[in-house]
Amino acid sequence: MELGIITLIQLIYFCKLMLYCFYFIILGGLDMLKKVITFFLIVSLLLSLGACKKETKQSERIVSPNSTKKTQEKVKTESYSGKIKIWTMPNSSSPDNDLLNVCKPFLDANPELSITATVVDWGAAWRKLTAAATTGDAPDIAQLGTTWVGAISYMDALEDLTDHIDWSKFQESVLDTTGLHGSNKKTAVPWFAETRVIFYRKDACEKAGVNPETDFATWDKFKEALQKLNNIEIDGVKLPALGMPGKNDWNVLHNFTPWIYGAGGEFISEDGKEVKFNSPEALKGIKFYSELALEGLMDKASLEKSTNDVEAAFVNGAYAVSIIGPWNIATLEKNKEDGVNDLIDKIGVALIPEGPAGRKAFLGGSTLSVFKSSKNKEAAIALCDYLSDKEAQIAYAKITGNLPTNKEAYEDPSISDHELFKVFKEQMKYAKAYPSIASWGPAENYFKEGLSKIWDNVMGLNGAYDYENTKKAVDEVVEKINSIIEETR
Repeated sequence: MELGIITLIQLIYFCKLMLYCFYFIILGGLDMLKKVITFFLIVSLLLSLGACKKETKQSERIVSPNSTKKTQEKVKTESYSGKIKIWTMPNSSSPDNDLLNVCKPFLDANPELSITATVVDWGAAWRKLTAAATTGDAPDIAQLGTTWVGAISYMDALEDLTDHIDWSKFQESVLDTTGLHGSNKKTAVPWFAETRVIFYRKDACEKAGVNPETDFATWDKFKEALQKLNNIEIDGVKLPALGMPGKNDWNVLHNFTPWIYGAGGEFISEDGKEVKFNSPEALKGIKFYSELALEGLMDKASLEKSTNDVEAAFVNGAYAVSIIGPWNIATLEKNKEDGVNDLIDKIGVALIPEGPAGRKAFLGGSTLSVFKSSKNKEAAIALCDYLSDKEAQIAYAKITGNLPTNKEAYEDPSISDHELFKVFKEQMKYAKAYPSIASWGPAENYFKEGLSKIWDNVMGLNGAYDYENTKKAVDEVVEKINSIIEETR
């Protein structure tokens, strides 16, 4: 049934393509025609790849807040009226209500304005967004994953926000996620950021004679520390040194990223024209990280688990070390509050180790974009600006556990005085986003596919481990992505 739906969607896209081709030949010439054809090829490929994935059921709820007369002085805005529709993903336990609560000061300042928040599941979001971009049946504002900005911007479906936002208020690292690479337009406002750091058990480190401040500083020292920590006994339980999700998880790419970047490697060049996944530097990072499992320092059982399962295991004391995101701090704190365990008192965090090319970390997160089809652009832009201001950023970070993009928000005591959160502030200096290019979506799928094969090799699922098989898997990925790049030239 799913394949039938995909086929139907692709047929619809093909018909639209024919109509758009005729339209753009008349109005835009051959250059615009090439642009349209290329994007439809990308969308078609993504739909085909998505046919093999199990998607979660889309959840949509529409909520409108009650207006109040109280207005916060910090909200500076003109008077806006009408309606704004926002599509948001499940960023919290009650994503629509949580978003609207953060928007409340803005609404209080504009009592004739209403906001409708629709929650779209991550599994359905890409198809819904690309359909909205091509048909014009789009919300005023949509949350975009940072890796989607390039593709949606390439469609010319997003409003140019360059002159409407104060871009100096953002962390420097997130500015690479604000538009299509090579374009002079900024089409996405950084909303929240995501990176991962080393979470470790203080009691395990103390017993093993590991000083995280120095022993996690570099790749070699980190490996030596894991060797000391491996199977350390705490409360009668032997703990694996490192617990990480593996091949069956959407994070497989993100977990390899710090090691590839730290070795001086890249996935694709910034301009999107050259695949660098099989460079000596990238291979060095892949080899180092994957062979932590081969050497018994990474729990092989965890490699069969999802991110959610591994994180749940760590916050319940299953591993000495894990490399996970900031939202786990809230889980640890709640566990203590609810009497589940007091592990939060035994947890420390540290920066990703410095590699041969320096300290590099994965940077993800989400942005907010205004569609050109919006009937209330001024209000929509103003709301995006408000949601990226300091106070709104702090409020949303406290709800979601994600990181602000506004640099002043990091000076709030909830971050700057928090023993665990403040490390994330430091790591944002080293965080690096993927190239913001139109072809990243299909390329990412191939990267994940190749890295999954590498884990199969490490785990001996196809015979004894052989590094040559790792290189072979990488070369296959490069060949596939090169074909995509040729289509988008």
